Amino acid sequence: MEEILASLPRRAHPDLLVGLETADDAGVYRLTPEIALIQTVDFFTPVVNDPFTFGQIAAANALSDVFAMGGRPLTAMNIVCYPSATVPKEVLKDILAGGLDKIHEAGALLVGGHSVDDTELKYGLAVTGVVHPERVLTNAGARPGDVLLLTKPVGTGIIATAMKGRLASPEAEAGAVAVMTALNRLPEEALAPGAVHGLTDITGFGLLGHALEMAVASRVELTLFAGRVPLLPGAYDYAAMGLVPAGSFANRNFCAKSLMVDPGVDPVLLDLLADAQTNGGLLLAAAPEAADALLTALHREGFPHAALIGEVTAAGPGCIRLAP
Repeated sequence: MEEILASLPRRAHPDLLVGLETADDAGVYRLTPEIALIQTVDFFTPVVNDPFTFGQIAAANALSDVFAMGGRPLTAMNIVCYPSATVPKEVLKDILAGGLDKIHEAGALLVGGHSVDDTELKYGLAVTGVVHPERVLTNAGARPGDVLLLTKPVGTGIIATAMKGRLASPEAEAGAVAVMTALNRLPEEALAPGAVHGLTDITGFGLLGHALEMAVASRVELTLFAGRVPLLPGAYDYAAMGLVPAGSFANRNFCAKSLMVDPGVDPVLLDLLADAQTNGGLLLAAAPEAADALLTALHREGFPHAALIGEVTAAGPGCIRLAP
């Protein structure tokens, strides 16, 4: 997709604050000196069997893109692909109810949507939010000297693979669902001017892939400490068993030319750091003097596993060093 988009003509505009240039989480357009519009869209096939839970996960995942820009969601529109001949209407009703639950939890309103009859079930949202134009947070803001904070544990892709094989324990499944349904709404301390310089959410490219996007966009070198990254219960054991989805290998290949792995890094952790996440956590590049207050606020506001996992070590063309 990046190659295709690069071949298409682009139009610059002084009020387009965030467009296609930095592989960011959403687009941002300035409406007034006080208000900028955030727009995003995301939808996918079911990752769990329960339809209400799937609706929650898909909606939380779409809403995350607005939070990842430092904004707040205002409105949402349903996107539904529905095989009406094979899936009961009650299933679709439960999916939409789960999505609505998260829309309301985020303080937004459902204002409509669009559905098509399709052979495969898919659900998600188009979301509109707002942010002050001077407080937009992007993946291009990381600075040398910053520390890197991660708000949620990783491993949802590997646990989902174990769930499909009926190998996941109830504890592991519950932990993954709790992470995927949790909104990525940041506490006010994280949105205070100067506290956070760069921000992105961890989804399909995994922690390594999205960290690399931040490094390239910010033109910096990141150091990640593999042993500090929080993991979901059971994720390490399933990865060690070889329950690693194909997307993880694709993510490792994507990062290979810009990834330096120190001796002593556990290869199982490398798989986990490349694991594709569904509504994973936020990666924050923050001023070091703000780190303790940010972690305290994150722990208090529903991110009990938030941790300091790395640092921005130098300016550069964009690369990652992975240390034990």
